[in-house]
Amino acid sequence: MIEPALALIDFSSIAVGIESADAMVKRAQLEVIRTGTVQPGRYLVLIGGTVAEVQESLASGRQVGGESVLDHVFLPHVHPDVVAAIGGARTEQPRDAMGVIETTTVAAAIHAADAGIKGAEVRLLEIRMADGLGGKGIVLYSGLVADVEAAVEIGCEAVRPGLLVRKVVISQLHPEIWGNLSAATRFGSRLEGL
Repeated sequence: MIEPALALIDFSSIAVGIESADAMVKRAQLEVIRTGTVQPGRYLVLIGGTVAEVQESLASGRQVGGESVLDHVFLPHVHPDVVAAIGGARTEQPRDAMGVIETTTVAAAIHAADAGIKGAEVRLLEIRMADGLGGKGIVLYSGLVADVEAAVEIGCEAVRPGLLVRKVVISQLHPEIWGNLSAATRFGSRLEGL
């Protein structure tokens, strides 16, 4: 469990990402550190712990990473639903509307997810991160139309300029599409059992 702070750095270099992760964990006492490669040849470092420790570790990673840092996010009081979604939890209750935020980086998607769920009465269906997306991130919200519209706008405002790919709000999402999205967003997993 990551509380109360979370940070993520997206590196363009795997080698520099590994070096930075090592510096980060040496710099501060962290409760959680997860690292790994994602497509297309990038490296992600996710950390969690107390606000001060995460902030110090993040600063170290950004310093060592230098020009290889594509993006980063620091959430000193991350919403618990964001932590759950990062861990793979999914909301499967159909609602009135679906909101989608698509970003160029995972860090931007996490930032958008946290801002939107804190700012509006919505449920976080999923945060999809990098793999199978060419390094992009996707956030899916569900709720009443007005709430989903608000969450999408708030989430998009949290994304740094140039990192937003698209945003959509779909009212009265068709049950067949809801069924597909609530089961999984990866196409390959939807083909099992055909």
